[in-house]
Amino acid sequence: MASISPAHLTDYPDEPGTKHRIQAPESPRWPVLSDAERNAHKARIARLLTERDAVLVAHYYTDADLQELAEETGGCVADSLEMARFGSESAASTLMVCGVRFMGETAKILNPEKRVLMPDLAATCSLDEGCPADTFAAFCDRYPDRTVVVYANTSARVKARSDWVVTSSIALPVIRHLHAQGKKILWAPDKHLGHYVQRMTGADMLLWQGACVVHEEFKGFALDRVRRLHPDAAILVHPEAPADVIDQADVVGSTGQLIDAVTRLPNPAFIVATDQGIFWKMRQLAPEKKLIAAPTAGVGATCESCAHCPWMAINALQNLEQVLLAGDQEIHIDPEIQARALQPIRRMLGFARGQ
Repeated sequence: MASISPAHLTDYPDEPGTKHRIQAPESPRWPVLSDAERNAHKARIARLLTERDAVLVAHYYTDADLQELAEETGGCVADSLEMARFGSESAASTLMVCGVRFMGETAKILNPEKRVLMPDLAATCSLDEGCPADTFAAFCDRYPDRTVVVYANTSARVKARSDWVVTSSIALPVIRHLHAQGKKILWAPDKHLGHYVQRMTGADMLLWQGACVVHEEFKGFALDRVRRLHPDAAILVHPEAPADVIDQADVVGSTGQLIDAVTRLPNPAFIVATDQGIFWKMRQLAPEKKLIAAPTAGVGATCESCAHCPWMAINALQNLEQVLLAGDQEIHIDPEIQARALQPIRRMLGFARGQ
């Protein structure tokens, strides 16, 4: 497998000898709400959604209050692609996206005629931040013989430079398809997902060296210790995790696939190596199952995330309500970028329908 020169998980390749580091923010400390305060916020937000002709779409990694409110108000709790699909199918003229910025951008790319708002546009992603569009375009230009495949966790401008956009749920079949055609791949930005896909498909893949600050923190040796303490538990791992974590998994998959595994497998307990925000949906669908967070501690741990994305944590009932009142924090994408980014996303969606 071809690979660019090694770099730290949050470094990305630039000119030789130049490295850039993404600094994960501290998770915001929102005031603890009483039940009465929480219910009052939710009631006001529900009213504002109706008044603004808006629908709430929330990612599995956001706060449980937001996921619950999305379902209570006829919205959607899903992964980034299904969030955007739901927005396309909704009659609402405004989409309120609770997640990180690339999710809002994807919703806008697929729904350019709709208004897309977020609780805070500062909610970004280490994968997105670690793959700046100009640097990535220059990287692509050095390898014009390669098909450019980018993960959904990228900006609209990076998507516009790609041939294919994939989510974690469809990455394997897309790369198998391209490999069968004899294509050589330039993959970005997640190196762990890229390594996993390359191992499973045997494709010739040149990897951008980005990674998620949440999934990078899972430790294989620590997971092995927890596994021995819970021999009846199945291990569920998102493929953004390092290889020594993936190698211990009973199920490797996207957020939706991991949630499905909790409902489908007979195990009484599950050790889960992804953002702990997913536990709300897992407990909702399988309340009898025991959920154990995969360990992030141990030698070499920095605990930048402690299994919860600090940017996802920027989303809260308080700023969601304020945005609905003010109408700011709106996603805007240059029409030319939007049109170019739409093509690789449509290519993926067409492929998925064929599958």
